[in-house]
Amino acid sequence: MNRETLYHYTDFMALDGILSNRELRVNNVLNMNDAQEMELFMTGIFRAAIERLEKSGREDKARKLSALYEEEKKKFFEYSVYAACFSEYRDDAAQWDRYAYRGKGVCFGMKKAILEKMTGGAVSLQKVFYRDDMDSHPLVTEICTLVQGSDDVSVEKGPLKTAVLKAWQNCASFKHPSFSSEREYRLVVMPFEAEDFSVKPRYHVARERIKKYYPLDLHAMCVQAGSSIEELVTEIIIGPESTQSIPILKDYLKDIGLPALAGKVVHSDCPLRSKI
Repeated sequence: MNRETLYHYTDFMALDGILSNRELRVNNVLNMNDAQEMELFMTGIFRAAIERLEKSGREDKARKLSALYEEEKKKFFEYSVYAACFSEYRDDAAQWDRYAYRGKGVCFGMKKAILEKMTGGAVSLQKVFYRDDMDSHPLVTEICTLVQGSDDVSVEKGPLKTAVLKAWQNCASFKHPSFSSEREYRLVVMPFEAEDFSVKPRYHVARERIKKYYPLDLHAMCVQAGSSIEELVTEIIIGPESTQSIPILKDYLKDIGLPALAGKVVHSDCPLRSKI
C-alpha cells in the first residue's frame, strides 16, 4: 500500500474519456453499488440524536427533531453528491473484480498530493470511513446541543442548518464496515455547496437506465494544481484478465498527446482468474 498514490479501477472506455478527452467523470452516489449508504448515514445520525434527547428527558425536542428529519428525507436527490472513487490499494484482486470489468479493465495510479491541490469550492477529496454505529459521531453531539439550545427546531437558517448541511456532505464519505477492505478515497462534487460551480451536468443513456454525471475538466484542474496529466498519473496497470496489447496501448497514449504515459504502462501481477 502506497499512501502517496491513489488508484482508480475502471474499464477502457472510461480510460479513453479520462485521457483522450481530458475529462474525469463524477457519478451520482445514488447510482453506485453502495447507494443505500447515504440514507443509512443520515438515518443513523438523526436516530442517535433523537435517542440521546429522549434519554435526557427532552421528548419534546426529540419529537421536533424527528419531524425535521422526516422533511429532510425528502431531499435525498436534491442533496445527492457526485464522486469518483479511488483506493489506497494497488493491483487489488477484489477491486479488479468489482470495479474493473471483472479484471478485464484498467487501473490508474494518481498522485494523492496533486489530487488534493485540484480541490476547492464544490470539489473535495474525502477519505471514506466505515462504521455502522453513529452514536459517537461528533455531528450527533453538535445537533443535540443546537436543538437543546433553541426553541426553533428548523433548518431554514442558522447553526442548525449548517450542521444538517454538514451531515449531507459527510454522506459521501461513509460506507458500511463490510467495505472497509477497499481503503477508499473519493473525489467528491457537491453541486449544492458552491454557487460558483459552473460545470453543467450530462446524462449517460444506457439500455437499462439514464445516469446523471458531471464531467470535470481534468486538464484545467491539473493546471490549477500547477501540474499536468502526465505528472498526475503515476502508472497505468492493465487488468489481470485483459487481452489489451501493451504496444497498442503505448501507441494510443502517444497519439493522444500523452507520450510520457507510454513508459508507465505495466501489466497486473494479480493472479485473478475468471470464475468458471
